[in-house]
Amino acid sequence: MYKFYYFQILFFSLLTLSAYSSTGTRLLRLPTSRQDEVVYCESWRFSVETNNVENWTTVPTRCHGFVQKYMTGPRYQSDTYFAAEPALDYVKSLSVSNDGKDAWVFSLDDTLISTLPYYELHGFGSEVFNKVSYNEWASLAVAPPIEASWILYKELQRLGFSIFIVSGRDEYLRNVTEANLISAGYTHWKKLILRGHSEKGKLANDYKSSKIKDIVEEGYRIRGVSGDQWSDLFGNSIAQGNSISQRTFKLPNVMYYIA
Repeated sequence: MYKFYYFQILFFSLLTLSAYSSTGTRLLRLPTSRQDEVVYCESWRFSVETNNVENWTTVPTRCHGFVQKYMTGPRYQSDTYFAAEPALDYVKSLSVSNDGKDAWVFSLDDTLISTLPYYELHGFGSEVFNKVSYNEWASLAVAPPIEASWILYKELQRLGFSIFIVSGRDEYLRNVTEANLISAGYTHWKKLILRGHSEKGKLANDYKSSKIKDIVEEGYRIRGVSGDQWSDLFGNSIAQGNSISQRTFKLPNVMYYIA
């Protein structure tokens, strides 16, 4: 028995070492066929969504077509519904107080409204993010709603939740952002929180955790958080701790990463 485990450990150790040359160069060869390209990009997408791959700036070159097909085809919309459906089930299982202090926090871009029209013009994440051009597009206030999130939002309102929207957008975009939300069908949120001048340059994780902490300190019970970035969800865990009455729900996003 012990010999079996010894050889098993030795085998995997040798396998790991053989993947690299003495100079640290990866020896494993990436797949080259068209079918293998899809498998590779599906694996990359999985690693992105599980946060195994961090701090990436653009979609891998070989996956540009894959991401475009994913985002514009039925799979992306289906994945957003699979993110919202368990959130709906969870919400319906809660006992909501009549004091107005049960709260839900949403991120904004690609959680409530979609930036896909912008990224269709900018290579579906194949280009390095340009904040100036993005803000110009955001100022048009034309981002459509993400339907699955809209359904969840309306159910939360019906049940009496206070809804907070925490976004990394700059404060000067408030008017156009509010107009966009209303045109997309979102109304009567408790507070829309945007970045002030003093918060520019702060990592999203730090910024959002501080804003969520502020909500908690105002006496609200955050029962759930929905976001498309891991920084949306990590911020909540930092502020809230491991509360058994609180859940986080991540929407898919393979076009960009925000730390």
